[in-house]
Amino acid sequence: MFDLQTEWLGSTLLEWATALGMALTINVLFGVAKWLIVKRGTKVSQKFSGSANDALVAMARRTQQILILGVTLLIGTRYLDLAASIDRVLIKVATVSAFLQFGLWLSGALDFWIDRYRHTTTNKSATTSLSAVSFIGKLLLWALILMLMLDNLGVNVTAMVAGLGVGGIAVALAVQNILGDLFASLSIVVDKPFVVGDTITVDSFTGTVEQVGLKTTRLRSSTGEQIIISNSDLLKTRIRNFKRMRERRMLFTFGVVYEITPELLARIPGMVREIVESVPHTRFDRAHFRGFGASSLDFEVVFWMLTPDFNPSLDAQQEINLALFRRFGEEGIAFAYPTQTLIVQGQAEQFPGAAPAAEAAG
Repeated sequence: MFDLQTEWLGSTLLEWATALGMALTINVLFGVAKWLIVKRGTKVSQKFSGSANDALVAMARRTQQILILGVTLLIGTRYLDLAASIDRVLIKVATVSAFLQFGLWLSGALDFWIDRYRHTTTNKSATTSLSAVSFIGKLLLWALILMLMLDNLGVNVTAMVAGLGVGGIAVALAVQNILGDLFASLSIVVDKPFVVGDTITVDSFTGTVEQVGLKTTRLRSSTGEQIIISNSDLLKTRIRNFKRMRERRMLFTFGVVYEITPELLARIPGMVREIVESVPHTRFDRAHFRGFGASSLDFEVVFWMLTPDFNPSLDAQQEINLALFRRFGEEGIAFAYPTQTLIVQGQAEQFPGAAPAAEAAG
C-alpha cells in the first residue's frame, strides 16, 4: 500500500492526488459541457435559426481537451508546494494552452460567420471575397495570438519584430511570385473586374468563373474543361466580361444575285426591318446595301438583343434567318452564292488559234 503522506517533489501523494483529481474533474466538466452544447445546440439549430446558438456550437466544436488539460493542471497544482522551475514550466504550458484554445474559439467563430454569410447572401461579388477575407482574418488573428502569447511568456516582442523586419525583406524576395498572386487576389476582391458566375475571356480562353483563390482563378469552359490562371497573370492581360453586357449586338451579312431589279433591291432593307422588329426581345439598328461583291450584291444588318444571354441571341438569329428565307422566296429574290459566268462572243476570239468548226469536222 502507498503511504499517502509520502512526499514527492515537495508535496505529499495525497496532495498530488487531490491536485490531479481537481484538474481532471475540471477537464471532464469541460468535455461534458462541450458535448451538451454540441448535441443540444444542434437540435435547437434544426428547429430555430439562431446565430448566437449556432456560433456557440461552432466554437464548442473547436474545444481541444488536451489544451484544456494544460490549463487545468495549473489550477490543480496551485495548492502544491512545487519547485520554482516546475511552477514556471506549468505556467508556460498553461499560457500556451490558453492562447491556442482562445485562438481556436475565435477561428471557429470566424469560420461560422463566413459560412453563414456564404449560404445566406445572393451577392456573388461578396462570395468572391470570402476566401480572401477568411485568409486575412485568420492571418491577423493568429499573428495577434502569437504576439500576445510570446509577450506573456516573457519574450521581447518589440525586439523580435524589429529583427523580423530585415529578415522579412529576404523572405519577401524569395516568395515574391506567391505574394504577387496574393496581392493580385486582393485586387480582384477589391476592384471586382469579375465575380463568381461571370463569363469572361482572358487571351484566347473563355469560361465561367468558378472560384477566385489566393493564388489562382478557376474557369469552366463551354466544352467542360477547367482552366486555371494565375491571378498575377490574369491582371496583366485584358479581360472581357460578358456577364456585364446589358445588350448584345448582332451583325450578319447576306448577298443577292445581280439579276435583281433596282426597285426590288431598294425594298430589301425595309423587308429586313419588318422581320427583325417582329422577333421578340430585339431592337432593329440598321440594314444597308453595303457594296458590290464578286458574285453578289452585299447587305449588312445590325440589330440588338435586349438580353445579354448567348443562347437567346442565337434563337433570335435563327428566327430572323428563316423568316428572311421565306420572305425572299415569296418576293422572288434569289440569294447569291459564288458562281462564274462565261460569256462566249466567238470561238476565234474565245479560243485563239483554234480551227473552224467545219475544218474540224472534215
